[in-house]
Amino acid sequence: MTEPATASADPRTRTDGLGWVTRAVFGAERVGLTVDGGSPVGHRTVARYAIVPSVQRARFLLPLGSPRATAASLLAYNALRPPQVRAVRALLGGVARLGGIELARFPILTVSLPDAVAAEDALLVHRLAALLGWGPTYAACGVRPPDPNHKPTLQLFGSAGRPLGFAKIGWNDATRLLVTAEAAALRELPALARVPDHPVAPRLLAEHRWAGRSVALVEPLPATVRGLSTTAEPEVAAVLAVARRGRPPARPQPLAGSRFLTRLTRAAHQAAATMPADARVAVAAAELASRHGDSSVEFGHWHGDWVPWNLGWHADRLVAWDWEHSAPDVPLGFDLAHDAFQRALVLRGESAATAAGAVDLQLRRYGDALGLNRAGQRLVADAYLLELWLRTWRLANAGAGWNPALHPALLELFAQRYDR
Repeated sequence: MTEPATASADPRTRTDGLGWVTRAVFGAERVGLTVDGGSPVGHRTVARYAIVPSVQRARFLLPLGSPRATAASLLAYNALRPPQVRAVRALLGGVARLGGIELARFPILTVSLPDAVAAEDALLVHRLAALLGWGPTYAACGVRPPDPNHKPTLQLFGSAGRPLGFAKIGWNDATRLLVTAEAAALRELPALARVPDHPVAPRLLAEHRWAGRSVALVEPLPATVRGLSTTAEPEVAAVLAVARRGRPPARPQPLAGSRFLTRLTRAAHQAAATMPADARVAVAAAELASRHGDSSVEFGHWHGDWVPWNLGWHADRLVAWDWEHSAPDVPLGFDLAHDAFQRALVLRGESAATAAGAVDLQLRRYGDALGLNRAGQRLVADAYLLELWLRTWRLANAGAGWNPALHPALLELFAQRYDR
């Protein structure tokens, strides 16, 4: 950093979540960042944020300068949040609406630029506002622990508090790939808006590459969208609509010779080549083909991250977001398998092996609705678990690091399942 007011006050030097987020969002060296300090000599202040609740425990960057935008960043989409979080945000939102956030004495992050540098040339929020023809734009951003698989997401608001959209930022190889994939998926989805039971998806407003970042700008969710219960039954009709995209059910095809198996086997060998001391993934792919090659299933699209926290209801329609793992030509049932696995792993804190058992149970329960006999259910479960490990490997290979909940646990699990 070339011109911070005080080097020690620049949060980009930190190793925690605040440091990670500020480096991703305000990475340019000519951008000055100070905490509870003024702008450097020769700089002008262009934005200010409250760091909530503190620098050491930062969870949220709250935009200042417009009480309505500040309040909106706390109150928007509150129906999607857990009750305790909703209550805290509602309280702070009421304070913000009255212009009282700065009286709460949160640390203040000041963003500044040299006098000769235009804001849209150095700051992502201003750049996006200029591209879309918006007026003054304010951004809120959550702060999470550093993780090379996480993408900072800016919630954008106008000065009157109107939501303008979400900007997802891909900042390394792994996250750039995810942002680009989601943008591609969102471009296709408007054509499916009239497909019965297909979930509504937010529109892609723009895709932008700038300063080493890949950015997908997505329209706001409906203001009154409400979250799904984490104990709700899966929406099987919606899963089928996503898979078939308005087409009639496809004739089941054998796994052997399918595009899916060809792609999966190729990826498994690529992964094995990067792990010369561990050939288990190549063995797992060969075992999958050997055990299930003659079994037939329907192939189609999947959302790729079908979990309750990526779904909501609005005007009696299911809404789905976070399409970054969407893909065609996978066995029908992958989304229900993912739903069961993630509920067990994330919500109940269970092991990968126990979560795999939840996949088996869910596919048995809904197998008839998916057109899956017992052999098809076993195929879908085993293929999904291998696909999930390969997703984990792709992210690790792109610099995101291994997910310790999935690796090497899934590799160990394959051998156990195939020994049954």
